[in-house]
Amino acid sequence: FSVIATMASDLAGGHSIPEGDMIDATSKLQLEAAEVRTQKPNWPSYLRSQMIPQEDFNFLTAYEGARSKDERDRVLRENDENGQAVKTIVNLLNNVAKDQNVRYVLTLFDDMLSEDKTRVDLVHKAAHRQKRTAWGWFLGLLQRQDSFIVNQMSSVIAKLACYGSTPMDGQDLNYYFSFLKDQLRTSSGNEYLITTARCLQMMLRTDNYRSAFVALDGVSSIVHALSGKANFQLQYQLVFAIWCLTFNADIARKLATMGVIQTLGDILSESSKEKVVRIILATFRNILEKVDDREIVREAALQMVQCKTLKTLELLDSKKYDDPDVEEDADYLREKLHVSVQDLSSFDEYCSEVRSGRLQWSPVHKSEKFWRENAPRFTEKNHELIKILIRLLETNQDALILCVAAHDVGEYVRHYPRGKNIVEQHQGKQAVMKLLTADDPNVRYHALLAVQKLMVHNWEYLGKQLDADHAEPVAVK
Repeated sequence: FSVIATMASDLAGGHSIPEGDMIDATSKLQLEAAEVRTQKPNWPSYLRSQMIPQEDFNFLTAYEGARSKDERDRVLRENDENGQAVKTIVNLLNNVAKDQNVRYVLTLFDDMLSEDKTRVDLVHKAAHRQKRTAWGWFLGLLQRQDSFIVNQMSSVIAKLACYGSTPMDGQDLNYYFSFLKDQLRTSSGNEYLITTARCLQMMLRTDNYRSAFVALDGVSSIVHALSGKANFQLQYQLVFAIWCLTFNADIARKLATMGVIQTLGDILSESSKEKVVRIILATFRNILEKVDDREIVREAALQMVQCKTLKTLELLDSKKYDDPDVEEDADYLREKLHVSVQDLSSFDEYCSEVRSGRLQWSPVHKSEKFWRENAPRFTEKNHELIKILIRLLETNQDALILCVAAHDVGEYVRHYPRGKNIVEQHQGKQAVMKLLTADDPNVRYHALLAVQKLMVHNWEYLGKQLDADHAEPVAVK
């Protein structure tokens, strides 16, 4: 995967990521491949049993017998005119039933491409001779039951898609990205996630691949995997994939609304690994630098502030890092975020918090002045804030978030004359009423207050009633 290190330098214009970061964790696939290489099939027996033709046997024995790259190159050249090398590999992968032998051939194939990426063109040339693409030969193996075969095939496909001059596109590309997404979604029981992440690191260096991945909602799959129990190596690789995406300005614009900043902010505040810190800072910088829409940049910066990035940067300031890029990126972000904080109004702060979905009892929620001055602004952007609050009421499981969201819906209705109609129009009343039977007593309490505000028109009377509910009982004489 040294290609990824080169890619990092190309992408970042000198903002390079050292190659060692790509390979310093030995993946399960690499460990198994080392064992598979020692289990060479008995090809003479296969030939005698007519399970493989003479041509396949001749190529396999010649290639396996080669002791250097030059010798292997000679064998491949001699078998290139009629595409025999590729024909042999395809025959064995698709016609041999025994998993152990398919494992061996796939590992041989992967080693062949890893040793010299120009060999990918042999595969595409052989497919072109048959007036087809290479993908049809290999994508079906992603459905095998053997996990090693599936993930080794995935690794080969990424090389075929990235090393050569024939791009993957259309349904084939969507199929492959859907496979990678499924791997990420089953992250809790997937021992090969490092391989999946490396495939993404390779694929997302290509702009057309980035756009296709985002169009398939691939970003949410990465966020899902990062939100689980990812070790630091996997965190690094998946954030690296997101970093690649941020070199596309249109995608960088969208990332601010996809939960990426909050997830990376959480990891940044907890991680002690320099490589993880470095790639997150580089990603944040790209998001702020590549987007030319000031409003989106401002919103992204506010989200970074919301997830306590400034505090993390202050802590980083006391540490010494070997990579000068870390300090440079930290200084850049520190300056940008401080400017955002200076311009921050209470309404901006509130909007950023609501859009993040991470509601807490920050001062604005309980401020009468805030609601009096800003309730009319909840109509902006087609009632965006109200829609988010209602969606949180409908879908969130966190008691604190539900309490704050119910409180805010009630305060909006209380301070905006048409608020009740707008909330009902977006099914907010039903969402609040469902919480009257919630398990958490605090949720039930705030839902009850919100329902009262939705039902009662005499706010002065309601205020007195709420005060009376909280007053200490007077002893009857």
